Formats: sequence, structure tokens, C-alpha cells
Amino acid sequence: MTLSDFSIIPATSAHIGHAETICNEMFESAKARGTGIARRKPEYVVRKIEEGKAVIALHKDGRWAGFCYIETWGHGDYVANSGLIVAPDFRKVGLAKAIKKRVFDLSREKYPRAKIFGLTTGLAVMKINSDLGYEPVTYGELTQDEEFWKGCQSCVNFDILVSKERKNCMCTAMLWDPMEKERELKEKIQRRAEAKERLDRIVKKQSLLKRIEAKLWKSSKKIVAAVFPVGTGLAKNI
Repeated sequence: MTLSDFSIIPATSAHIGHAETICNEMFESAKARGTGIARRKPEYVVRKIEEGKAVIALHKDGRWAGFCYIETWGHGDYVANSGLIVAPDFRKVGLAKAIKKRVFDLSREKYPRAKIFGLTTGLAVMKINSDLGYEPVTYGELTQDEEFWKGCQSCVNFDILVSKERKNCMCTAMLWDPMEKERELKEKIQRRAEAKERLDRIVKKQSLLKRIEAKLWKSSKKIVAAVFPVGTGLAKNI
């Protein structure tokens, strides 16, 4: 089984029938890992699908294979790619990373100026986020929208979050900031431009030195020819 056996697409109303199964698998998967997750109801997943804010993976035989959805906070200033799940039968083929990349791209298409963030306890998800350019941050750099934090109430670690005054918990916070990425890109372009400019200067300098060397050699030959006229046989020894 390879990734070519799957289609990873924005979910549509045709996929609403998978909502309950997806939610159950999210919960069972988190329980099996012994980690917390904010449990979602099928109605919530259906709404995400209807809003065009979800990505689904389908096996070529028609079975659902994976899912992830977009949440927005702070009037669209922040976006979270949440609920990433891969059905047990289709794990270990790189599907989670492919789904995360597709929902990340969808988030960028819909909310190009939003900061994309995630909270996770899973090392695999952290690695995927890191590959996409996310960076670890403090909870203070995430959205402070109360509705987001209310979503943590169904998590088994919610008491820890409250006791830490929402400054940290069992999850690692990671953030992709478009403004920061844009700044990094500009700096990279500037460094390349400066490097090219330095190289051009070196090339011009080398070219100038070669021209000077050639001119000096030509002048020296004229001097030699003048001092030792042709036919004397002395110029050949110089």
C-alpha cells in the first residue's frame, strides 16, 4: 500500500456520512495513546465539512482513510489544523503527513494572513509540523480567544492546564507565522542578492586584473622589442 492508493481532497457534503466514525476513531485513538484530546461531536465535524474547512483521505476502494479540519480563532487571525486522524488500517504509509500538508495548504488558501498553530502531545505530529515550518512557542503566543480554550475542557489534562494558568500543559505549542516567514524569505533573498553582488565584484576585479596583466605583458614585449631589435637574437633569451 502506498500514497498513490489514496486521494486527499477537501471534504464535501458527500462525505458527511463518515462524521460519526471519524469522531469515534479520534476518541479511541487518543484513549489508546493515553493522551488528552478535546472530543468533538459528529455535528461539529459535519459543520466543518459544510463550511469547506476539512480535508478527507479516501482509499481507492472508497473507504475513508484519514481526516483533518480547520478551526479559526480571533476573527481569523489564528488558524488551527485539528482532529488529524488516520484509520488504523491505513497507518504507516505516510498518510498523516500528506493530510497535514493538504490541510495546511487549504488553510493558507483560505486565510493567507493567519497564524497557523497547533497543540499536540504526539511526537509524530510535532515532526510533521516542524517539516512544514512550524516552530515551538509558548502558550502566550497562541490565540487568547476564550472559545479556543473552552475546547480543552473535555481533555483529560484540562485540570493541569487550569492549574498552570494556561501557560503550559502536556501539549507542545507550535506556530507558523506568515509575517515571520515572509521576513525570513526577504532576508534570504537579500542575503542571496548580497552574495551575488560580492561574487560579481570579485569577477569584475579578476577581469580587471587580467586586463591589466595583459596590458603590462604587451607593454613589456614592446619594450623588449625596442631594446633588443629583431635579428640580434638577444630578445629570444628574455
